[in-house]
Amino acid sequence: MDARIVLLPGDGIGPEVIAEGRKTLEAIAGRFGHQFVFESHPIGGCAIDEFGTALPNSTVAACRTAQGILLGAVGGPKWDDPTAKTRPEAGLLGIRKALGLFANLRPIQVLPQLVAASPLKAEIVSGTDILFFRELTGGLYFGKSAREKDASGEVAYNTMIYSTHEVERIVRLAAQAARGRKKKVTSVDKANVLEVSRLWRQVVERVMKEEFPDVAYEHVLVDAMAMYLISKPTKFDVVVTENMFGDILTDEGSMLPGSLGLLPSASLGDPGPGLYEPIHGSAPDIAGKGIANPLATILAAAMLLRHSLNLETEAAAIEAAVNKVLSDGHRTADLMGTSAPKSTTEMGDLVVAALRAA
Repeated sequence: MDARIVLLPGDGIGPEVIAEGRKTLEAIAGRFGHQFVFESHPIGGCAIDEFGTALPNSTVAACRTAQGILLGAVGGPKWDDPTAKTRPEAGLLGIRKALGLFANLRPIQVLPQLVAASPLKAEIVSGTDILFFRELTGGLYFGKSAREKDASGEVAYNTMIYSTHEVERIVRLAAQAARGRKKKVTSVDKANVLEVSRLWRQVVERVMKEEFPDVAYEHVLVDAMAMYLISKPTKFDVVVTENMFGDILTDEGSMLPGSLGLLPSASLGDPGPGLYEPIHGSAPDIAGKGIANPLATILAAAMLLRHSLNLETEAAAIEAAVNKVLSDGHRTADLMGTSAPKSTTEMGDLVVAALRAA
């Protein structure tokens, strides 16, 4: 296969982990006879510094014609001024909107080799394997917002808004995925308070009953879900929810395996290329130190192969290599291994070596 892959290294540790993702994809191309062409483009704070915008038009144009996009991270204290005209996060929201990436997939799996790294008891987290579907282009993050003045001072508001169509398409993706797993979907909302959630719940009911009668489903309120994630995470398989709830819950869930450095994500639309990234942030406190965990980015590269290039065997090969490296006892500093921690590049090299030896 010939494929053009756009790299968006971004800020902080982004360039460091993206380098390991690229190295892994190059190893896959060599092993399986593919030709991957890589282009790097700016996004986030580095783009603000160079172009005055977090998302240059040239970056959007390159992404639109790519077969897949691998992103590092955006943001950092350098660009945290709340009065700034634009912020790095605008680049991330902007590229999602420009490409119509409405579905965010976040797998949360506790690997047997890393149960001890979880802050929760082994008997609680062992066997956890959840696939989150977060709606990505609606809700509070994209509704009308403003700051206004009144007699008391200032008033600020954000509007949570969803249409039937937006709910239908994310629920369908979740249910389709559930068919290949345990045939169970959990929909998370706040229907006891929010009108938007009442619409969400009604649409879920209709889509599941009419289109997926073979898939079981349940509704859970978001506050209850926050508790269940840390008390009985193995109860869940496929979880679907709206934008802000998904943002918070998946960050909470990311702690189940013990480190943000382990978890990839995919943002998908239809049609168009998918965008793949680790769920961790730019971690400016460790940027440049060579200690960032690259495994989430490497696993995001596997998701790119699976979902954008339809290369399931190659994706599984990366995941097997990561499992082999962890089973052999190799750890980066965030995983609190008993042996000397590996650097970012050493961990990437180990994954590549496992790929080539398989």
